Amino acid sequence: MTKDELIEAVAAQAGTSKKETETIVNAVLDTITKTLTEGGKIALTGFGTFSVSDRAARTGVNPQHPEQKIQIPAMTVPKFKAGKSLKDAVK
Repeated sequence: MTKDELIEAVAAQAGTSKKETETIVNAVLDTITKTLTEGGKIALTGFGTFSVSDRAARTGVNPQHPEQKIQIPAMTVPKFKAGKSLKDAVK
């Protein structure tokens, strides 16, 4: 599902216009992004938790030349952990 398809589906379910729904979806995504950028965490009960995680630097393998080793730098990455209700719904 693309962002446009998500907006259409939410608009149909909520009975709002696509323009209003697009504004709301963008606001939610911007808020999640801003919170994670600031090192925060967002917990949506039953759905899941968005957080940030630090990855340590490590040595990897160049996929085009497997004999060649490369250094992968340390980085901060977004993380999502699904909640129980979402896990159960997907089963």
